[in-house]
Amino acid sequence: MEIRHLTSDDLDAVLDSRRRAFGPLSGDGAQTWRKLVSPMLPEGRYLGAFDGARLVGTARINPYVQWWHGRPQSMGGVAGVTVAPEDRGRGVGRTLMDAVIERCAQLGHAVSALYPATTPLYRSAGYEHAGVLQRITLPAEALRTVGDPGGAVKLRRMGPADAADLVALIGRVHAATRASGPLSFDERTWRLWLEDDDDFCYLAEDGFVVYRWSDGDIEVDNLLAGSEATARALWSMVGSASSVAKSVTACVDPADPVLWMLRERSKDEVAQTRWMFRLIDLPAAVGGRGFPAGVSAEIPVEVTDSRRPGNTGAWLLRVDGGSGSATRRDAVPGESTRLTIGGMSALFAGVSTATLRRAGLLTGGSPEADDALDAAFGCAAYMIDYF
Repeated sequence: MEIRHLTSDDLDAVLDSRRRAFGPLSGDGAQTWRKLVSPMLPEGRYLGAFDGARLVGTARINPYVQWWHGRPQSMGGVAGVTVAPEDRGRGVGRTLMDAVIERCAQLGHAVSALYPATTPLYRSAGYEHAGVLQRITLPAEALRTVGDPGGAVKLRRMGPADAADLVALIGRVHAATRASGPLSFDERTWRLWLEDDDDFCYLAEDGFVVYRWSDGDIEVDNLLAGSEATARALWSMVGSASSVAKSVTACVDPADPVLWMLRERSKDEVAQTRWMFRLIDLPAAVGGRGFPAGVSAEIPVEVTDSRRPGNTGAWLLRVDGGSGSATRRDAVPGESTRLTIGGMSALFAGVSTATLRRAGLLTGGSPEADDALDAAFGCAAYMIDYF
């Protein structure tokens, strides 16, 4: 089996593999897919597994920025992982994921994330369940009434030419709110999404919304606001369709302020999709992550990573003044907290040490070390974008 970068000559075969794995695309959907992936081909972001001349598997690495406690990380979003039905069970997926992890490192991604169709394959590659994409359904009328009383927030329609401003806005809001987990597409991808005539896109000085009609109701793809007034203005505009739409379904931060703005809230209608996460370059990821400014700690850990030996070994994690580092140290038997790379990745994403211990992903150390790790890395990681 050979792994190589895909080219435009392979796209028909890739699309066939995608259809067999995920179901058919509409004509417009296939055209949009080609526009999305074609620029990634010369960047070496689409890998194919070949048996001779026959394509048997694919995997794509999307270029994202992901925020951790308000600081951006270069993240490789793994998507489009397919294996031909007649070749499943031959180790194609495992071989592909080995290549994906190595390619993420070559592309400079300190971390990687994906939405799993199956957990065992990705867990064996060092990914672990980390965060959530949460969809909530709310009454449109309830949103209509949260409007900005002063009416001071100015909204305008947004299009492809606004992609650069939108990317900058997303970064400002996630930094200010010290968000953990959400991502942003690059300008190229945002320009593509903002071309969709079926989406209604509006921009404010510190927020935006992208929504559409769906079977007579409203579906919100993205809504981000940096202030109360902008949140009220955007949500109430979405809710203004309440004379026709009865409900609004939206992907939101589980602690989105709109849930505290509703006049009545006694029961949430929620659906969750889990995503998995992996550290590609441990010291770069820790060094690029944000941490609570009030936490100061030094914690020795030992990490094992069979796929990325550079992550394996004894490390001293230092956190101080909102920044962190991971430096090599000599192992001291019995002193360090021991983690698999999956456990370290989940810890980085805010999963508690108590959970990791009971799941067998963390051993050793002490209660004091657990408390320090939880204080440094603790967060409720989320995304609002599916890929």
